[in-house]
Amino acid sequence: MDKYFNGYKRKDGSVGIRNKLLIISITGLTGPISRKISSFLQGSLFVDNPYGGGVIGEDKLRQENAIIGFCNNPNVGGVLIVSADPPKGNLIKSKLKKSEKPVVLLTLDECNHDGIELFEKGIRAGAKLMKEISNNRREKVSLKNLVIGLECGRSDPSSGIIANPIMGLISDKLVNLGGSVILGETIEWLGAEHLLIKRTVSNKIKNKIMNSLNSQINFAKSKNIDLLGNNPGFQNIEAGLSTIEEKSLGNVTKSGTSKIQDLINWGERPRKKGLNLMHAPSYAPESLSGFSSAGCQLILFSTGVGNSFNNQIAPTIKFSANPITCENLSEQLDFKCSDVIYEKKSLQKSSKELWKLIKDICSGSLTWGEVLTESSEVFSRIDRSL
Repeated sequence: MDKYFNGYKRKDGSVGIRNKLLIISITGLTGPISRKISSFLQGSLFVDNPYGGGVIGEDKLRQENAIIGFCNNPNVGGVLIVSADPPKGNLIKSKLKKSEKPVVLLTLDECNHDGIELFEKGIRAGAKLMKEISNNRREKVSLKNLVIGLECGRSDPSSGIIANPIMGLISDKLVNLGGSVILGETIEWLGAEHLLIKRTVSNKIKNKIMNSLNSQINFAKSKNIDLLGNNPGFQNIEAGLSTIEEKSLGNVTKSGTSKIQDLINWGERPRKKGLNLMHAPSYAPESLSGFSSAGCQLILFSTGVGNSFNNQIAPTIKFSANPITCENLSEQLDFKCSDVIYEKKSLQKSSKELWKLIKDICSGSLTWGEVLTESSEVFSRIDRSL
């Protein structure tokens, strides 16, 4: 039983830990209407893409891939696409056919540009989709079907010496079962990159890691940004982390000891099972959205002084080893491992308890983030719009 949970088998072979209707506005003009539609359909998820027009180059490709990634996430049982651009809507819908999940597209144009009519149609279409996917049932499935994103935010020394190493033990266990994990936050490999590159399966992956890291460093330099004060941030510094190297050494422990199979771009679905690195921004909203777009069904998120942000599509297990944080944030932390500081528990015992919680949440137990709806998705940008 240590290797199984109750999940939703999808027709494309993936497994969801949730069975949600995703209402996604893919154009800025339809965002407010789509949000209202979602508010009337209890339990639906809402994703808003405010960058509907004027997006070009790599940003346009990123946006399209992210929209498709969010819709294809195994936790999504059905999709309602809302658009003010019919060709764009039809393109996205056509690229979701392989998933074989129910998808409905609504556009402002078919409603004669009447927002009220679009709202009414959206309620009816969304309600029908929710009714349809409610027939899906959980089944016993292997944990090897999981893809977990590894995150830390507002870290302190307890993150690097306790919470993140516990995450590393979870990472190794899942990889050994045949599952996958993704480590992001490229700039937070700086100073610890030597620990990562010696674990790569090939020189090609080693070079990809170094090229990604150097691109972030050079970008910061081109904008006259001193990473000290920007990363680590002032909360990290006040909590006891003085340099990016200290933060990075704690960050990479989240990945455990497994071999690094590949490096993927922000929001890109892994091509290989096991441990993958994601070349992505460090700020939590963008980082977590990269994970959910890549197909992560679950996210582990350690924090030192506290971080209330959660992902919308992938339930986020928030945990801390800081005793003060554990006491103050009782309705935000799903798991507390401060006992390890006081040597009342070992890292191994605490990781076993977290593993049990992971199975429970994968089988339907709610995270605090889900209960309090402290979640969202964002689109990562690298350039300006026309």
